[in-house]
Formats: sequence, C-alpha cells, structure tokens
Amino acid sequence: MTATSAATPAHDPYEALRIANYRRYLIGNFFALLGRQAVVTVASWQVYAWTHSSTALGLVGLVNVIPLLALSLPAGALADRRDRRWLLGLGTTAIAFINLCLAGLALRSVVVPDLPLLRWANDLLRETAHLFEHHTGTESLRFDEPALPLVFLLLLAHASIRILIWPARASITPLLVPTRALGNAITWNASTFEIATVAGPALGGFLIAFTGIAPVYAFGAMLELSFVLTLFRLRYEQPARPPAGKRTWRDMLAGGEFIWRKKIILAASSLDLFAVLLGGATALLPLYADQILHVGPIGFGWLRAAPSLGAFAMAMLLAHRPPLARPGVALLWSVLGFGTAIVIFGLSPWFWLSLVALFFTGAFDNISVVVRQSLVQLLTPDELRGRVTAVNQIFIGSSNEIGALRAGLMAALVGPVAAVVWGGLGTIAVAALVARAIPQLRRLPPLNTLKPEA
Repeated sequence: MTATSAATPAHDPYEALRIANYRRYLIGNFFALLGRQAVVTVASWQVYAWTHSSTALGLVGLVNVIPLLALSLPAGALADRRDRRWLLGLGTTAIAFINLCLAGLALRSVVVPDLPLLRWANDLLRETAHLFEHHTGTESLRFDEPALPLVFLLLLAHASIRILIWPARASITPLLVPTRALGNAITWNASTFEIATVAGPALGGFLIAFTGIAPVYAFGAMLELSFVLTLFRLRYEQPARPPAGKRTWRDMLAGGEFIWRKKIILAASSLDLFAVLLGGATALLPLYADQILHVGPIGFGWLRAAPSLGAFAMAMLLAHRPPLARPGVALLWSVLGFGTAIVIFGLSPWFWLSLVALFFTGAFDNISVVVRQSLVQLLTPDELRGRVTAVNQIFIGSSNEIGALRAGLMAALVGPVAAVVWGGLGTIAVAALVARAIPQLRRLPPLNTLKPEA
C-alpha cells in the first residue's frame, strides 16, 4: 500500500446510514414523501377524470404554486427560529387530516349537495377552461361535480402546509449527523427524495387501478402519521443555532441575499428552474395515457414508474461511487440529457419507447437534484439553512408547479405533443446558454471539498 492510498480513507457509501438516528429519519421521511406524492398524483387523475380538461390539470399546478410564492420566505424564517422537529410534526399531522378529508370526498357513498356557491365555482372553472381549450372541442368538458371546488380548496390547503414545513424538513439533516457524514447524508436525502417523487406517483397510478381513489388518500394519511411517530424518537447530534436579533424583513430575505452572493448556488438553481419549467411533462401523463398511448390507468402507472426506476438506478450509482470530480459539468450534461429524453417522449407513438425516455428523465434528474441540494446544504451556515432552503424551494418548486401550469395550458392551445416537444427543446437551449454564460459552474470542485461560507 502506498503512502497516498494509506492517507486517503476509503469511500463509505453507507456512512450516514450507519447512524441509527439519521436512518430512522430517512426511512420515515421517505415513506411520508412517497404517500404525499401518491396523493398529489391521484388528485390530478381525479380532477382529469371528473373534467376531461387539460386546463384543469394546469390549474392543479396553479393551486400548488400560489402558496409556494406566498409562504416560502416566512417558512424559511420559521425553520431557522423554531424547533424543526416540532414544525414537522405539527404540519405533517395537518396534512394527514387533509388527506382523510380528500378520501371522504372521493367515496362513492358521499354525496356533496349542489350548493349555489359550489355551482358558481364550477361555472368559473368551466369558463376558464373555455378560454384555453381550442385544440379540442369544449363539448367533452365536464365541470358538473359539486365536490370539484372543494377538492381544489383542499389541495390549496395541502400545498400551503407542505410549503410551510419544507424548509424545516430540508434543513434538519445537518442536526442529525456528525459533520463528517453530512455530505453522504445529503446524497442519500437527495436520492431518496427523488425516488419518492417519482415512485410515489407510480404507486398512486397502480393503486387507482386496483383500489380506487379514496383508499390512496387514506394510505397517504397513514404514512404521514407514521412519520410523526418517528419524529418523536429523533435527537440532535448538533445543537441548532437560531439567528440572533429581531425579526425584520431584511432578516427574512437573508437567504436570498446569501444565494445572490454565492453565484454557484444561483447558477445551479436557475438552471434547474428553467429546465424543469420548460421540460416538465408529468402533468400531462394522464392525458398521454388516455388519448395518445391508449394504455389506461395501468399504463399510466407504468409511465409514472419509469422515471422512478431511472432515479433509483442513478441514486444507487451515485451513492456507491466516489463524489463527482466535476459536479458542475455533470449538472450541465444531466439537464441536457433530461431535455433530450423529454423530446423523445413527446414524439414517441410507442408505449415502450415512452417508458425508456421517461426512465432517462428520472436518471438525469437525480444527478441534478443531488448536485443542487448538496451545494445548498454544504455551502450554507446552519443559522441560514432554513431561509436559503426556502429561496431554493421557490426556484425549484415554482418551476415544477408553473411548469405543470405551462404544460396544461400549452397542451390546450397547441396540443400535448407540441407542448412537450417544445418544452424539451427549450430545456436543451437553457443548458447550452448556462454552460456558455457561467463558466464557474464548469470549474466547480468536488462536492466533498466544499465547506459552509458566511
């Protein structure tokens, strides 16, 4: 053995997982996210089944983006000043209750009265759809389900609570593991999050076919409550350091100021924002499964499962290999690959090719998630992590939700194939522009060498 090899410790892909405290959190968080993603997906399927409207699918994205823009900054300040376990427990319990309410509305035995207010809300939704539904005839649209406005209202409450607790969820990991294991924990966080965000919708698609809609909502509530029980068993490895001083608007905006100073984080978040905003196609999968590929709910489940398989394969690869030597270059290539896979999916008339393309969207997206989240957590001091995470959440969450709105409305105007293909081409263009405009991203050193900066 040479002196160099003796001085370099062997890479341990399971270093963070060997810590029981962190392992409990990771497992509980994963299953809660799995159920949450299944619920959101089933809600989209339910709205489309009731309305047959791509505009309605876009409005589901709008319902999710409104609280994202309105509540993210206050949520970040809250995460930095309050016990993150307490915030997670309270918010997760509220989400479980909303899931049970959604399950009640989805039961066939529950009849919602056709009240004037609900009728007015449905009329408003119908008129909104008529503004955009030019690609297909409006005679097939259905906005006559009295429970539909209530579902939108509950989805708004669901999204609001998710946003309020997300900074606490994303910034609690550095308190659960020793500093030496933080990089490895972030990799596992990012990987399991990505797997949950694609496996959850796939699970929801399968469960729709075999159990119906209401049991999926109830299943999501059960997983949320199991995570609450896990939170009671957590202990902090490192003490949290709440920010000193009075609460001011400047204090709330400190996360944005930090990201503006750290151009690497700004570049990575901006790249992901525009790529997902333009290239996101998951909002249209119910329409693709029904009208283009003609595969029904089972096929819809497989379409949602394909990215999860890609994400899982890439997550295992990243966890078992040494840290990326050139993470910035890997990020740029992953976004380019993501856009290319989206274009192939949009043009594909064959179910098997669509599955392959979606598999690679999940694989490429996992690389992007790992690099971006690692930059945020590794370069940010603990007293700012909640607020920096909140700003990053605005970048990424708005791209997902506004991307869903863009896809739904664009599909209504020009058709789903054009909406997906042009979005994928836009993603490729963004990756090329960022690579040329921000050369610092290409020179980013290995992630395991990064340290928090003031």
